[in-house]
Amino acid sequence: MTISVFWKIMVLALLEPILDQNLSFLGMKLTSASYVSAIMNAVPAITFVIAVIFRLELVKIKERRSQAKVVGTLVTFAGALVMALYKGPIIDLFWTPKASHFVNSSESSGQHWVVGTLCILVGCLAWSAFFILQSITLKEYPAELSLAFWICLMGTVQSAALTLVAEHSHPGVWAIGFDSRLLAPVYIGIVASAVGYYVQGVVMKTRGPVFVTAFNPLCMIIVAALGSVVLAEKLHLGSVIGAIIIAIGLYAVVWGKSKDLIDSQPPSDEKGEASELPITKTDSIKLVIFDDKHAGKSEKK
Repeated sequence: MTISVFWKIMVLALLEPILDQNLSFLGMKLTSASYVSAIMNAVPAITFVIAVIFRLELVKIKERRSQAKVVGTLVTFAGALVMALYKGPIIDLFWTPKASHFVNSSESSGQHWVVGTLCILVGCLAWSAFFILQSITLKEYPAELSLAFWICLMGTVQSAALTLVAEHSHPGVWAIGFDSRLLAPVYIGIVASAVGYYVQGVVMKTRGPVFVTAFNPLCMIIVAALGSVVLAEKLHLGSVIGAIIIAIGLYAVVWGKSKDLIDSQPPSDEKGEASELPITKTDSIKLVIFDDKHAGKSEKK
């Protein structure tokens, strides 16, 4: 642990536990859970752009794989804009209840929907920067489990300090009961944060930050299904169209990334034979001594 690594951990705690989670929760409160998960599909594209800027991702415009990654990035941004600017009619699903006990503030105010979208987009940017900085930190501090612990610890300290300053006149925000108010932070702290940071670090060391963020569409599908069943959220046509566009652009980026991975692997022997190990100077000395002993035995015989 050096001073440089410690400051990187402090910035990591600020980017994901503070900025990303708080802005995502605020955006979810103003819009819906399925909408947040769909907009978060822009994270792989944003991560790809930042990785190119910091030279963690190579781009050669003349190659097809690089063209796929660039075009996929632009298509993903276009899908996010469609979801943000076009709401469209409501799509009625046969499993969605007609009435809901969950009140969505976005249905009563279009201004809340715009503010929520801006919060989600800033959260996406913070999350993408978190992936890039985590990849850089792992090169200097290659301990995934320890790094996940320090990020959670520093995030807890910063969150407590921020809450004390922002909610000093509302002590009731600290109240936690034996219901969703306790289950939600425990689940997010253990699964989404601690386990998530560790697994991301393990995969990121071999595949890079762009590959780690390539699985966000699974979150969109699962959240949209659970949101319509459990929370009785209504899907809009704009969200469906934007999600499809985002998925197309995303998998174009993933395809280009897979070609990079294949080309980066060393060529194997065509005959499938294992290459011989080089004989070092020490091995040659041992071989000479061994031959001399056998030669002496043969002379005696």
